[in-house]
Order: sequence, then C-alpha cells, then structure tokens
Amino acid sequence: MNHILFFGFGFSAGALAHKLDPKSWRISGTSRSAEGVAAIEAQGFNGIRFDALSEIPADVTHIISSVPPGEGGDPVIAKFGAQLSKRAKEFSWVAYLSTTGVYGDHGGTVVDETTPLTPNTDRGARRVAAEAAWAALDGLPLHIFRLAGIYGPGRNALESVKDGSAKRVIKPGQIFSRIHVEDIAGVLLASIQKPRPGAIYNMADDEPCPPQDVIAYAAELLGVPIPPDIPFEEAKLSAMARSFYADSKRVSNALVKSELGYRFQYPNYKLGLKALLHPPAARDAKPFPG
Repeated sequence: MNHILFFGFGFSAGALAHKLDPKSWRISGTSRSAEGVAAIEAQGFNGIRFDALSEIPADVTHIISSVPPGEGGDPVIAKFGAQLSKRAKEFSWVAYLSTTGVYGDHGGTVVDETTPLTPNTDRGARRVAAEAAWAALDGLPLHIFRLAGIYGPGRNALESVKDGSAKRVIKPGQIFSRIHVEDIAGVLLASIQKPRPGAIYNMADDEPCPPQDVIAYAAELLGVPIPPDIPFEEAKLSAMARSFYADSKRVSNALVKSELGYRFQYPNYKLGLKALLHPPAARDAKPFPG
C-alpha cells in the first residue's frame, strides 16, 4: 500500500486526499493544532501533530508539503531536511507546493517555468528560498508546483459577493491567474502517475484576467448588482491583499498539458463559478488506485 504524507492539510491537500482510493493509499496529514488534527481525522484520515512528529513514518512513499515558509525559512526543511536527504531513495514522489508569486511582476505578460525568478514581495522571496532549499536535498524525487490564486467550494467570488465583502478594485493593466482546487488535485495525480524528479510546473487555468471581471461575473450569476468600481489608490485593502496587486502576469499552463497530458476540468473562471453555483450531479468517480 502507498502511504502519502501531507505536511500541512489545507484546501489543496484535502482535494487530493479525497481522490485517493483508501484501499490502496494510507493518508496522513499534519497540523500545528489539536483542532486541525481532529479535522483531518474527521475526514477519515490519519492526523498527526506536526510538533509531535519526530520521524517520517517508515512506510511513507509519497510526500506533499504545502507549509508556507516563515521569516526563518521552511519549517519542514528545518525539522526533516536531514531525514529527507538520508531516505531520499525510499520515496517514489515528493511535491512542494509553491506559488506563482516567485516570478514577481511582469506587467501583464506571459511567464512560464523558464522565466527568471524576480519576486518583488517578501512573501515571494521566501518562496524562492524555500524552493531552493527543497531542491538542494540531494537525490529527492522532487516536483515543484507553482500555484496561481486558488478558488473552489466555500472559497470563491460567489461567496464574497453574497457576504458583501467583494470589491471591484480597479488597477489598470492588472492581470491575475487562478486555478480551481479540483484542477490542482488533478494535476498532482497526473504527476504521481508520470513522475519526473526535478520537474517544475505552473498551475493556472487558461484564462488570466483582471480581478474585477471575476467579481462582475459572480454578481451576474447570482442576479445581484455588480459592486461599484474602486480605484486601487482608494481601496481599503489589508497589507496582504494589497501585496497581491504588486504582481501582474499571465501564467502559462502549457507544460502540464504537453508533458502530463492534463486536461483542465475548469479551464476558466466562468465554468468554475457556474459549477460552484450549480454543482453537477454526483458522478461515480473512481478513486485513484495508485
């Protein structure tokens, strides 16, 4: 049986875990809190307190880390880097989930996996350092995935329009890329089936666009007034939200299509939001057996 260990069991990890066949996969996830461990176990998986874990379980075959780096670096590398290096040949596939923020600002032009990393935020710079730290672990079958803005059930423009928090912030020339969480899980599965240690993949859908377009479409779907335009200079945004507007680029997903043969379930935000508003009838999807 395969055993996949998720360092950090958040939105993306949960989407992948639920696609794995429990008859073929043992699924473990870490959390910093007792509440987080309980939430993992409530989904039928093995929850582990990160701070209480001293050894990577001996039967682990696959690893995914989505733990963000802090000012002191990547906490998974700090605690388990030596183990990962020593046991590198025991793992079939290892993934680090990074962000397209590592590319920095490109004025709305296209970036791909060969684009130089020129982050212009502290958060982006920490991700570049974390990617380098993972890549420096000799012999590890590492795959790096750079994720665009994530949306999905309970975390999307429909929800923000409904609760009144949506803002149509207008910054001329601003372009964002995004990806549905189900497509994140789909790309990860495609990579597990076709591993290429050392690979780096962008995860973004086919249709980068100004963020205000997504809010307007969500309002149209809900049949409510489109929120008014707010010039970026006048928008009351948190420091975190404002930092996202420091980068403008179109993220290419060509490599996951050509190399992994992945076909996006939600190639643009319109299809994704429609499905979230009117979920398709349940299908008898077969879990991934491994």
